Amino acid sequence: MRRSLALSLVLSLFAAANVFAGAEARLSGKILDAATKKPIPDAVVKLEAIEGKTVKQEHKAKKDGGFAVFLLDGTIRYKFTFEAPGYAPYEEVIKLKLGEPNVRDFELIKAGSAPVAAPAAGAKPDPAVEAYNTGASLSNSGDYAGAMAKFQEAVAAKPDLTAGWMALAKVAVKTKNYPVAIEAAKKALEIDDSDVDMWSVLFQSYTATGDKANAAIAEKKLPANAPGLFNQAARLINEGKDGEAENVLKQAVAADEKFAVAWYELGMVYVRTAKSAEAKEAFNKYLALEPNGKDAPTAKEMLNYLK
Repeated sequence: MRRSLALSLVLSLFAAANVFAGAEARLSGKILDAATKKPIPDAVVKLEAIEGKTVKQEHKAKKDGGFAVFLLDGTIRYKFTFEAPGYAPYEEVIKLKLGEPNVRDFELIKAGSAPVAAPAAGAKPDPAVEAYNTGASLSNSGDYAGAMAKFQEAVAAKPDLTAGWMALAKVAVKTKNYPVAIEAAKKALEIDDSDVDMWSVLFQSYTATGDKANAAIAEKKLPANAPGLFNQAARLINEGKDGEAENVLKQAVAADEKFAVAWYELGMVYVRTAKSAEAKEAFNKYLALEPNGKDAPTAKEMLNYLK
C-alpha cells in the first residue's frame, strides 16, 4: 500500500512540475529606431501584470538593443512599456504564448517625430525570422533534427539573432550534439553574456564531454539565488534528469537554507533515486521550516514510507 502511495505521489510530483514549468513564458527581441532600424542603446523594458497578481519588472536592453524577459506566470496579460532617452515611449498589453518562443522587435519614434509608415502589405518576411519560427514549430512538435537545421539557417541569415543561437543551443543539447550546443551557446553569450540558460547549456555540454575545467567556469556563472536554481531544477525534473536536478537543488538550499520547497523537491528526487537516508533528511528539513505547509502531509507520509 505504501509503495503504491509513494508511486502515486511521485507521479503527482511530475504532473505538478509540468504544470509549473508549462506556465512559463519568455519574450525576446530588439528595440530599434523606427526611422533608421538601428538598435537603441540604453533602452528599457518595463512590465506590469494587469490581472491576477502583482508583478513588476524592469530590464535594460543590451548595447545591440536586444532584450529578454522571463515570466514565471505566462497565463496572464502584462502591460509592456518600451522607452529610451529622446524617444516617445511605446506601451502595449501582451498575452504571451506558452510553450513556444515569443520573438518580436519593437520600434520607438524619436520625440517630436512624425509616425513612420507601416510596411507595405504583402512585403516579404525576414528570412531569418521565418526560418526561426519554422524551427520553433518543429521543436515544439518534437522534430529536433529538423528544428536544428532551421535554427542554423536562421543564424546563417542573421548572425546577430540572439534568439536563434539560444534556440539552436537548447535543441542541440536535447539531441546530445554537444559541439553544436557549445558553439551556439558561445555565440549567444557574445551578444548577451548574462543569459543563465546559455551558461546552463555550456555547463551541461562540458560536463557531458568530460571538459571539467570549462564546466567549472560555466557553473560559476549559474545563478546563486535559490528561486533561479529551483526553476532550473524544475525544468530538469520535467526532462527526467533527476541526477542533474539533485545537484541544482543542493545549490539552491546552499544559497538559501530556509528555502523550504527546495528541500521538499530534493527529498522527492532522493526517493526516486533510492537515497533513503538523504530523502529523510531533506523531508525533515522541509517540515522543520513549514510544518503546516501544503506539502507537509506528503512529506510526513514519505517519512513513514521510508522507515
